[in-house]
Amino acid sequence: MTTNQGSEELVEVKVSADDANCCGSLLVIFSYILMAITFPISIFFCLKVVQEYERAVIFRLGRNLSGGAKGPGLFFILPCVDDITNIDLRTITFDVPPQEILTKDSVTVTVDAVVYYRIFDPVQSVNKVANVQYSTRLLAATSLRNILGTKTLQEILTDKESIAHHMQELLDTATDLWGVKVERVELKDVRLPSNMQRAMATEAEAAREARAKVIAAEGEQKASVALKEAADTINLNPIALQLRYLQTLTHIAAEKNSTIVFPIPIELLRSLPGVNRS
Repeated sequence: MTTNQGSEELVEVKVSADDANCCGSLLVIFSYILMAITFPISIFFCLKVVQEYERAVIFRLGRNLSGGAKGPGLFFILPCVDDITNIDLRTITFDVPPQEILTKDSVTVTVDAVVYYRIFDPVQSVNKVANVQYSTRLLAATSLRNILGTKTLQEILTDKESIAHHMQELLDTATDLWGVKVERVELKDVRLPSNMQRAMATEAEAAREARAKVIAAEGEQKASVALKEAADTINLNPIALQLRYLQTLTHIAAEKNSTIVFPIPIELLRSLPGVNRS
């Protein structure tokens, strides 16, 4: 009894499908007749031109025509039974709205990005999603928040390229079923709160001052070592000190000073007659 009922249901479904095909064929024939009766006026409504960067997805009585998307070039559609949708295959660019994100280290930042994508399968972009552009924009904004929420502030500021590449891979995987190829993602700007900017500026200034003090101390150390070596060299030959005096005198005279202070060694005075050597 059950087998007979199943067979009857299959026969009914098959009969319904055959009836639908017959009705569709009749409508298509009627459309051809209507186009022939209204010729040549109908030619202006039935001829369609698709640009080189476009493809046309045609539905005839709700079904895709065989052969996929049409174009580029000139073709005609049947009135009343064909519905045409033009899909742009060029690369489309859109800005992701600024997103306020709480980073992994509990810092609130505002980040915006730009996404480049194109449609590589027009039929899938029409059949799989209602509005492919809106869906891609919304997915990009959500992915940006999810990815940056797992990063620290330092990672966001220094690893923009790797974050953008990771976001591109996620978007490309998610939109592949829609016939969309995400070509590039770039993080445009990372804006910090004013108090955080002041804190980071203070930290950077303190770090620079610390490095400057270390460099100055290293310079003083090297200078003291050089002076000690120079003193040891002069101590070996007293005449070297006299030559150093003459060099200093030459340097002072080159600056056009009216007064020149010339140091005289005590040993030179003691060599003069009549000077007490005690």
